[in-house]
Amino acid sequence: MSFIQSMQERYTTKKYDPTKKISLEHIEELKEILRLSPSSINSQPWKFTFVSNQETRNKLAKVSWHNTSKVEDCDTVIVFSRINNIELFEKQIEETLHPGAINYYKEFLKPQSEEQIKSWFDRQVYLALGVLLSACAEMKIDSTPMEGIEPEEYDKILGLENYQTIVAVAVGYRDVEDQNQPAVKTKSRRPLDEVIKTV
Repeated sequence: MSFIQSMQERYTTKKYDPTKKISLEHIEELKEILRLSPSSINSQPWKFTFVSNQETRNKLAKVSWHNTSKVEDCDTVIVFSRINNIELFEKQIEETLHPGAINYYKEFLKPQSEEQIKSWFDRQVYLALGVLLSACAEMKIDSTPMEGIEPEEYDKILGLENYQTIVAVAVGYRDVEDQNQPAVKTKSRRPLDEVIKTV
């Protein structure tokens, strides 16, 4: 199947079948795919936490607003966090990036406010989110990106230090009665000529 077919068939899953599990091999592939995700200047200001443990997912479910059942019933919740300690980030890039990338950071990003720098970190995390959703579509794994969560509570439950939860993704396999799947509910997208301009 082509990638475009995978994208045509992917959708935001609303109801998961808790009896269907993702293979360990596929989970490990998703971890490596996230590790390989692109980021500006190869900054990688992130951490990805895979939560398969049911007890922990139940705790997260209680602070996931309308996403409670998805968090409880999916196979794994992947929590996307951005580094929340600029000093630690600067130490990280000094140790791992080439001088050109470090100089770019120092010249264009470091002079900005802390809020602006962290907003830039957030945008890198969302690049990885797009990669993950696309990978899941290609691997026939269902997924649900979730901003409807309580990030500070996620941080406490997962014991995150120096990182802050931005978004989470439930992954697993759909319940056959999920009313949001394309076979039941036609995928809704704006026409091509309204969203694409060719020059």
